[in-house]
Order: sequence, then C-alpha cells, then structure tokens
Amino acid sequence: MKNNQPKTLQEAVVYFSNESNCIEYLAAFRWPDGVVVCPTCGSTKVSFLENQNRWQCSSRHSKRQFSIKVGTIFEDSPISLTKWLPVMWMIANCKNGVSSWEIHRAIGVTQKTAWFMLHRIRLAMKDESADLLSGEIEADETYIGGKAINMHAKKKERKVTGMIGKAAVLGLLERDGNARTMVVEDAKRRTVIPIIRESVEKGSTIYTDYLATYRVLADEYIHQIVDHAETYVKGRVHTNGLENFWSLLKRGIKGTYVAVEPFHLFRYLDEQTFRFNMRKGNDAERFSKVVKRIIGKRITYKELIGKEGQTQAV
Repeated sequence: MKNNQPKTLQEAVVYFSNESNCIEYLAAFRWPDGVVVCPTCGSTKVSFLENQNRWQCSSRHSKRQFSIKVGTIFEDSPISLTKWLPVMWMIANCKNGVSSWEIHRAIGVTQKTAWFMLHRIRLAMKDESADLLSGEIEADETYIGGKAINMHAKKKERKVTGMIGKAAVLGLLERDGNARTMVVEDAKRRTVIPIIRESVEKGSTIYTDYLATYRVLADEYIHQIVDHAETYVKGRVHTNGLENFWSLLKRGIKGTYVAVEPFHLFRYLDEQTFRFNMRKGNDAERFSKVVKRIIGKRITYKELIGKEGQTQAV
C-alpha cells in the first residue's frame, strides 16, 4: 500500500478518484501478504488484467475472472469504488451519521441506491466479537421512537404515551472500553438478564439505575445502583457513559435520519456503536477498520427490505 494513503476527507476524495488506487488499497487489506487468492477455487495462480481492473485464475472454471468486489459488501454493485470508498469514509467519521439524501446529492446516485449503500456499509460496521466484557460495566436501557405529540391524530389514537409503541434498546459499556448495544423485546428481567450473563464476565462490577430488572445481578456480579430520583452520580456509581452514548444515538436518529423503521434499528445501532468504540482513533483508523470488515459479508436489497420474493432493481 502506498504511504500517501488519505488522512482527511478531502485527501480521500482525491486519492480514491483513481480506480487503481481503490483496488490497491482494498487488495492490501484483503491479501496482506500480497498473494491474491481466487475466491472460487482458492488458487494463487492468478494474473491481473490491467485493461479490465480484475484478476483471472489460471484454472479453468466458471467465474475464473473476478474483481476486488467479489466476496465483499460491494459484490454485484454497479457503483464504482471511486464512489463507494468516499461514502465509507463519510459514514465512518461523521459523528451524527450521514443521510441517504446527502449521499444522493454528493455522489450523483438515486436516494434509494444511497440508502442501500449505507446499509451495506453498516453491515461491515457490525462488531461480531464474542469476547466477554469485564471490569467496571455500565448497563442501561433506552427507548427509541417518535413522541406522541408529533404524531398525526389518527396514529396517536393507536398509541399510548410513554414507552408503548417504542423499541427497547439495551446497552452495556465497559468503562474506558467498548460498548455493546442490541434491540430487545422489552426491558423485563427475563429478557435482559440472560443477555448480560452472556456478555459480561462473572464477578465484574456492574453499575445500573434503580430499575427492578437488574436487582438479581447481585447473585453473580458486584452490583451497585444509582437512584436517578436522588442523584445521577455517587462516586464511581453512575451510568453517565451510556447516557452519553444514548445522547449521540438519538441525536443522529432525530437530527440526521429523522425516521428509522424498527425493522432496521439494529443497523443504526451498529453504526453508532462502531463510531463510539473507535472514538479514540483518527479518521484514517476508523476508515481502515471498516475496510477490514467488508470481506465475507453481503446483503441483497430483497433481504434488506424483508421481501425475498420481490424483484427490485437498484
């Protein structure tokens, strides 16, 4: 990989305006030892076809020619890498996210295509680590959904003010470390406690608010509670780290995305969680982290909208 890889959005736009730079950059992450592997048969006897910007396997089989997009979130996308990579840079580094309408205007694709692109990138942002959180852990829940006061009268009739009609989200934060978030059915004990047990190492210290759901944690963890009716901080006992995360999440949803379907909420959680967990890195580090995760992941438009039998052209 060249030493002059971009460090700012302006440099990224200029650098990735060259298709060869895009291919070289992605190939360096996909095949770090420099040995290109055929995704179909696994052979390393491949040659690069410069006039087509793709490789060709020496073995004769179907799909012997392949591009850098094969086996990644870009597979089968007609959008050029010169557009894909700047968009990846933007969503990885824009603190409050970037809307599909903004991408539509910035790179000259339809809003529908931009929306599909962003969801593919969110798939790459998903953290699939199975490591247990340990040490000091904050646990908290929040609810995502529109306010009844802003609803149309007919829709308001079907809703009840409060938490009814909103999506419940559980968050776990390792102090000075990473956060994990997930959409949950509800914030009841039967739902939340098994998730905490699967995610947090036994014997860790867990800080929560006064919600009754968490009270059984004392059996397996050092459980300390802060009652928000009295105070928000009691020494080291607080959930302010997660409260900060919820603030960032809701700012992005309300200010940038405006309306998020519950069906897709977990994807927006993955996006915000990625940026939060990479908060100590710089723009180039966040971007390269996303690039490392594009391999072996793919989602089709029909899968994305939950209509497997529907044919859509994007």
